[in-house]
Amino acid sequence: MTPLVLLPGMMCDARLFSPQIAALGTSRAIQIAPVTNHASTGALAAEILSHAPPSFALAGLSMGGIVAMEIMAQAPERVTRLALLDTNPRAELPEVRAGRDPQMERVRRGGLHEVMRDEMKPNYLIEGPGKASVMALCMAMAMDLGPEVFLRQSLALRDRPDRQKVLQGVKVPTLVLCGREDRLCPVERHELMHRLIPHSHLEIVEDAAHIPTLEQPERTTAALARWLEE
Repeated sequence: MTPLVLLPGMMCDARLFSPQIAALGTSRAIQIAPVTNHASTGALAAEILSHAPPSFALAGLSMGGIVAMEIMAQAPERVTRLALLDTNPRAELPEVRAGRDPQMERVRRGGLHEVMRDEMKPNYLIEGPGKASVMALCMAMAMDLGPEVFLRQSLALRDRPDRQKVLQGVKVPTLVLCGREDRLCPVERHELMHRLIPHSHLEIVEDAAHIPTLEQPERTTAALARWLEE
């Protein structure tokens, strides 16, 4: 059975996919590829490819999806199927770029916890009874990774290329999935990716925002299982 490579989002690790690993890992090999070691999406993709199986299914969430698109630019022949979750095929918008440097400076001065707490994590999640526990896990992942990872990832996101043309050339079974309430990577961006990728499947997860893998794990896992079985 084809191995599955999972790419976490910014300041996240394997725990982002823990429900999916538990459910899907019983029947196939799963590799969690970090997106932490370089300050460009191109270098991140090249490192992942150097350690990945010869052919594999590929799923990435948020920054992980951006790096997945870079992998499709570098070595599309190695990817047997593609899942893009709560992500963005476009280059960074100027207004978002303008906010990166002040944010990075706060982190350099020791403010990682505050930046994650005040500026990033509140935008990730839908309001509801499970928000506090998911937020706590997201904060734990971020603090475990630390400020140097934050700075590298910020640069990689800031300077990433537009990958819409790459998506037009995707020829493998593709799932485009997002939470209905995602404010960082809204539904319309996923509708765009769905239009760009021939024969892709679009799945909107209700009662979820930017992290449906943890906010609605059963629905997200079911969608990924269907994609893997296509």
